[in-house]
Amino acid sequence: QVHLVESGGGSVQTGGSLRLSCAASGYTSSRNRMGWFRQAPGKEREGVAAIADDGRTTYADSVKGRFTISKDNAKNTLYLQMNALKSEDSAMYYCAARSAYIYYAPTLRADGYDYWGQGTQVTVSS
Repeated sequence: QVHLVESGGGSVQTGGSLRLSCAASGYTSSRNRMGWFRQAPGKEREGVAAIADDGRTTYADSVKGRFTISKDNAKNTLYLQMNALKSEDSAMYYCAARSAYIYYAPTLRADGYDYWGQGTQVTVSS
């Protein structure tokens, strides 16, 4: 069973930066697709960024050029560097993972993941 724990959320002013972390444990395979999703009150969960085990990434159009997803395989930790934050980035951010024995390309579809963290809140205010 894969266990994911997010951290790094908080309150920041418009234009500021935050770095989210997701510590993963319980992997039985090194072929892991991981992603970040967010959900604001009254809105559906949306994919923000994803990374495949070969380092290929994909981003939602709304965050391209501002957010960067990365991972440290030695630490089993996923990161999301968020710069130039906007009020519309305010949401609960979730880490997600799929662990498999074959390659999976990065995806922003929630059904492409089997494991989810509990979330970390990001609030951006002016």
